[in-house]
Amino acid sequence: MLDLESESESSSPTWIAFADLMTGLLGAFVLLLVGVMATQLELASTLEAEVQKRQAEEQKRLSLEQALAVPLASGRITLNNGRIGISGKLLFELNSDQLQPQGRQLLVSLVGPLRSYLGAREEILMVSGFTDDQSIRTRNRQRKFDDNWELSAQRALTVTRALIDAGMPSDMLFAAAFGQEQPLVPNRDEAARAQNRRVEIAPVPRAARQKSE
Repeated sequence: MLDLESESESSSPTWIAFADLMTGLLGAFVLLLVGVMATQLELASTLEAEVQKRQAEEQKRLSLEQALAVPLASGRITLNNGRIGISGKLLFELNSDQLQPQGRQLLVSLVGPLRSYLGAREEILMVSGFTDDQSIRTRNRQRKFDDNWELSAQRALTVTRALIDAGMPSDMLFAAAFGQEQPLVPNRDEAARAQNRRVEIAPVPRAARQKSE
């Protein structure tokens, strides 16, 4: 009788330890399962956000294409990733910031479609000037510009002012300069450099400060 009681008492700690082990394993499994589920939910949320972003970008592109159907069809502008491209040759003579008549006419024709596009969106226009990689000092006999940064800035300002004169509200656009940075193609020859001498107009989100005003 004493032996049976002794065996029962000695086996009790073993069962308690085994139960504790199983409880610990079950807890670890539950934590692991919760972690996996949380990761899957996060991935699903990220994927959904990415899909919505791509859908919004596609809708933006289609809306821009519809608004600019006429100038796009004429080949006077390009549309790439939401950026409206205008050849510098159409707007300006080489090394000049003086707008040519055909360039001004094109800008006037863009105001209506762009205002219509911006009307339903919290966006404004960024007017950006770009040049090729050739030094302005070696090509500019009048020494009007110190470098390509200044030339691209002045061209962007000229286009911005022309759009405002044609009816674009001044609070719906701003100018930016990139000089010879961000070329469309490598500046290997004159044809390539001509592509890089350009002005781009791109809708961008309004700043938080502007939204609150």
